[in-house]
Amino acid sequence: MTVTTAPGRSLNWALWAAQVLLAFAFGFFGFLKATQPIGSLLPMMGWITAVPVAFVRLLGVLEMLGAVGIILPWLTRIQPRLTVLAALCFVVLQALAIALHASRGETPKTIGLNLVLIGLSAFVLWGRGKR
Repeated sequence: MTVTTAPGRSLNWALWAAQVLLAFAFGFFGFLKATQPIGSLLPMMGWITAVPVAFVRLLGVLEMLGAVGIILPWLTRIQPRLTVLAALCFVVLQALAIALHASRGETPKTIGLNLVLIGLSAFVLWGRGKR
């Protein structure tokens, strides 16, 4: 006897996995940008020298808010469209990040994480936005 799951249930699990990964990534990097000294961020994020410190801090706070927004509205079923909006904002943010890295001549390795995040964000945008 085999147990089968409905395709909708598998998709829901995959979307939740993507949302948790996005929340962790944006929450973690947002926390670093919002709280850590700029000098300690330089080895990981060389681009921060190209923008004002206040922008780095604001970006960190916005990423942390996005991490909450990608999970909480869908989980509580209170304004679930905010999860879709958070995913859209992540797609736009990562597209802009790729443009910044490309303009600085940074390697494809640097852009790789951005591509993964844009893919996960686009998946959540599609999956949660279609309902």
